[in-house]
Amino acid sequence: MKKLFLLSLLVFVFGAAIQAKPLIGSGDSSTETIQKTGSIDRYALVTRHNIVVSKPDKKVALQVGNGEFAFSVDVTGLQTFYGSTLSQWGWHSSPLPKGEKIEDYRWQDWDHAGRKVPYMTVSPNQKALEEWLYYNPHRLPLGRLMMLLTKSDGKPAKLEDLTDIHQELNLWTGVITSHFKLDGQPVDVMTLGNPKTDAVSIKIESSLMSTGRLQIALDFPYVDGSDSPGNTIWNTPEAHQTVMTLRGANHADFARTLDTTSYSASLSWSAKASLQGPETGNPHHYILNSQSKDLEFTCEFNKKIAPKKLPTFAHVKKASAAYWSQFWQHGGAIDLSGSKDPRWFELERRIVLSQYLMTVNEAGSLPPPESGLVNSSGWSGKFHLEMYWWHAAHYALWDRWPLWDRSLGYLKSIVPQAHAIAEKQGYKGIRWPKMIGPEARESSNNINPVLIWQQPHPIFYAELDYRAHPNKKTLEKWRELVFSTAEFMADFPVWNEAKKRYELLPPIKTVPENTEPEDVINPAFELSYWRFGLRTAQLWRERLKLSRDEKWDKVLNGLSPLPTNGNVYVMEESQPDTYEKHNYGHPSLIGTYGMLPGDGVDPEFAKRTLLKVAQTWKWNQTWGWDFPMMAMSAAKVGERQLAVDMLLYPTYGFQFNNCGLATGGPFPYFPSNGGLLYAVALMAAGWDGAPNIPNPGFPQDGSWVVKWEGLKKAP
Repeated sequence: MKKLFLLSLLVFVFGAAIQAKPLIGSGDSSTETIQKTGSIDRYALVTRHNIVVSKPDKKVALQVGNGEFAFSVDVTGLQTFYGSTLSQWGWHSSPLPKGEKIEDYRWQDWDHAGRKVPYMTVSPNQKALEEWLYYNPHRLPLGRLMMLLTKSDGKPAKLEDLTDIHQELNLWTGVITSHFKLDGQPVDVMTLGNPKTDAVSIKIESSLMSTGRLQIALDFPYVDGSDSPGNTIWNTPEAHQTVMTLRGANHADFARTLDTTSYSASLSWSAKASLQGPETGNPHHYILNSQSKDLEFTCEFNKKIAPKKLPTFAHVKKASAAYWSQFWQHGGAIDLSGSKDPRWFELERRIVLSQYLMTVNEAGSLPPPESGLVNSSGWSGKFHLEMYWWHAAHYALWDRWPLWDRSLGYLKSIVPQAHAIAEKQGYKGIRWPKMIGPEARESSNNINPVLIWQQPHPIFYAELDYRAHPNKKTLEKWRELVFSTAEFMADFPVWNEAKKRYELLPPIKTVPENTEPEDVINPAFELSYWRFGLRTAQLWRERLKLSRDEKWDKVLNGLSPLPTNGNVYVMEESQPDTYEKHNYGHPSLIGTYGMLPGDGVDPEFAKRTLLKVAQTWKWNQTWGWDFPMMAMSAAKVGERQLAVDMLLYPTYGFQFNNCGLATGGPFPYFPSNGGLLYAVALMAAGWDGAPNIPNPGFPQDGSWVVKWEGLKKAP
C-alpha cells in the first residue's frame, strides 16, 4: 500500500508530460556498467551529438573558445546578424557619478542578536552610487567580425535573404562549418578557435568576394553598465577610441580605449586582400576586401600588448583538432546508447553538449558568470560565489580538475577583501562576498551581502581537491582558506542560553531568497552545510597533525537541529508553512542530502521531505539547477526513477536547446549545465555510503544501460 500511495503521489505531480515508466520503483535486475578505461567508443559517443543548424535562431549561436575567450557565430559562421566576443579578462567600468567616491558608500546597520552589524545593502540617499556599484564593473564585448553582404540589386542583404543554410559544429575537432547561398551563390565558411590564445581563425570560399559583394568588417563597440545582453553600443563613436597600426601588407593592430579600460586586437589575413578604414564618421569600423574567392584571416584579442605575429588558419585548425580530440579522450565519459528508455539520446545529448559548453565558457581564470561567455545577460556578467559550486564542481567528478584549477586560485587572491568584510562586521576569519567582479567588491542590494550559503564552499572545493590529490601539497594549498573560512563559520552562530544551542540568526538571505533576511531563523540547508564545513575543517586539522579547534567543536556539536514540521524537514525554523506558502524557488531543504552529504540529516526524514517537495512544489517557479539538485537527492534516498525524470523534466525552466544552452534563469543559464554534469556523475559513479551496486543512482530495472569510465565518486 505504501508503494502504491507513493506512486500515485508522484504521478499526480508529473502527470502525462513525462513519457516514462512509473516514477518510483527499483526492480531487481542490475543496470549494466562498464568502468574499464577505454571501453567506450568516445568518438562515436561525441560525434553523434554534433550540432546541426538549418535555420537562424539567436539563441542557437554556435561557439568556439577555450574557457578564457569565446566567440559565438550566427549561421554565416561570423557575427553578421548576431553573436558575441567575450573573455574572462575583458571588463569595463562606467565613470562614477559626479562627485561620488566608492569609499563614501554608507553601509547599512542590521540587527544581529542585539548587535549592530554593517552590511553593504541599499543606501536610500545614495541611489546613483548604489546603482553604479551594482552594475560596475561589467563584462566588455571585445569586437564584432561580420560579413557585409550585398544582393544582386545592390541592396544590403538581410538574414531572410539567405537560403540553403547548413551549419555544423564538429565537437571532436572544434570546427564550425557554415554553408549558405545568397542569390543562388554559395558561401562556405570554417570557424576555429585557438585553444591557447584568445583568437579565432576564419576561412571563406565564395565568388561573391571577388565581385565585392562579400566583405569582412571588424567593428569595435562601446558598452554601458546595463544588466542585459543588449548593453553593447554601436552609435557613440565619441565615447571610445580605436587606433590602428599597419604592420606590413597583411597585418594590423588596434589599440582600444574605453574610459579607464584598454586592450588590443590584431588582424592578419592572406594575400590578395586589403584592409580599409577607419570609415568616415565611424573610427571603429574597418573593412577587409578580398580580390579572390578564397580568404583566410585570424583575429586575436589581448588584455595588453598585441603580438607581433598571429598563427595561420592551418596552424589553428591543427591545434583545435588536437586539443578537442585529446579533451574527449581524457576525463569522464558516459554512454547511454544501450538503454531501453527512449529518452536516453536526449539525456546523453545534454551530457555531451554540456561538457563542450562548460569548457568553452567556464574554464578560465575567473569564476564563471551565470551566462558564461555567451552574453552579459543577468548581473552584468559578474560572477556569483554562491553559484561557483554549480558552475564548476562537476570538473572534480569528471576527472578534469585542471580546468577548474585555473580559476580556483582567484579565491586565494581575494582573501584580503574577504577578511576586510569580516573585520568590518566584527567577525573572525573571512567572509566570502556574493556577486562580484575581478576586484571582489560586493554589489550593493538587499540580497547579495546577506547571503551566507557560499561561506562553506571553499571547504567543499578543498575536500574535492584532496580526494583527487591526497597529499601534503594539497593540504598546504588550501590550509589558509579552509581554516579562515571555518573561523568565520564558528563565529557567526549565536548561542541561545535558554535552548542550549547555537543558532543561525538574521540577517540571512537563504538559498531560495523568498523570505525577508530579518525574519530567517535556522535555515535547514545552511545548518547542514555549516556542519559539513566545520566537520571537514577539523578533519583538515587532523590531516595536518594539528589538534582540533575547541571553538569549532563547540559550535559543531551545539548547532541547532535541522527544522522539522511533523515528519518532514522545512526550509527554516521560522517557516513551518514551507509547503503551503513558500513552495517555489530553490527547494534547498532537499539539497542537504543530495548536493551535500547529509550532515545532521535523518535519511528517512530526507526521503519523506523529497516526496513532499515533489508533490507540492511549484515547478514552473524554479531555477534550472533545482532539477539536478532534486535528482541527487532522489538518487541518495533510492528514488532512482525520479532521479532520471528530474534530469528530463519538461518544464521551460530546465530545457537544453539545439546547441545545448540551458534555460533556468537569464538565458543561457550555465548552472543548469553544471548541475546536470555533477548529478549524472553522482548517479553513475556513486557517493560516499552509496549502495554497493552498479550505477546506484539509476533505475535498476534494466531500462537504463549506463556505461561509464573516468568518473569519480561524490562526497
